[in-house]
Amino acid sequence: MLAMSEPAKKRATYEDLLAVPDHKVAELLNGELVISPRPASLHARAESTLGIELSGPFDLGRNGPGGWIILDEPELHFREDVLVPDVAGWLRTRMPELLDTPAFELAPDWLCEVLSSSTEARDRADKLPIYAREHVTHVWFVDPHARTLEVLRLDGATFRVIATWRDEAKLRAEPFEAIELELAVLWRL
Repeated sequence: MLAMSEPAKKRATYEDLLAVPDHKVAELLNGELVISPRPASLHARAESTLGIELSGPFDLGRNGPGGWIILDEPELHFREDVLVPDVAGWLRTRMPELLDTPAFELAPDWLCEVLSSSTEARDRADKLPIYAREHVTHVWFVDPHARTLEVLRLDGATFRVIATWRDEAKLRAEPFEAIELELAVLWRL
C-alpha cells in the first residue's frame, strides 16, 4: 500500500501580505505569512518611548552624537522574508539619507523587538536567525511585562547576549552607550 503524502504547502507571497487588513501587522518569515494584532498599550508605550529616547540624541543630534536614522516599524525586505521590527536604526555612514520608500532592503545596524506573549517565540526563534543572516549588528529585546531590556551583539553567525537589565535600571547599552537610558520611562503609564 502506498502512503499518500500531503501536498507541499504554498509559500506565501508579498501579494498575500498586502491583502492583510491595515489594522494587523503582517510579515513573511521563511515562506510563511505571519499575522499579528496591533500592539497592546504596554507594548506600544515601550516602543514609542524607546524611539523618543533614542531619536533625540542619535537621529536628531540633540544632546547626543547624532549619526543615526531611527524609525518605528520599518518594513524590511530580506530575500523572500519581510520583517517589521518595532524600532530600527541605521548608521548614517551606511544610509546617509532617509530614503522615501515603503520598505528597506539595507539591513539596519540595530533594531529592537518589544516582546509580548504572542510574539516572543517568533521574535527569538524565527526572526533572530534572519537578522543574523542579514548582519544586523545589535538586537535589543524589550519585555514590558517582565520590565527587562536584553542586549545582543552579532558574534559571527549568531547573537551573543551582552547584558540584561530590569525594572528601573539606569544603563548605557551598545550601540547607544553615549547616553544613559533610564528603563523606568519605558514602563511608565
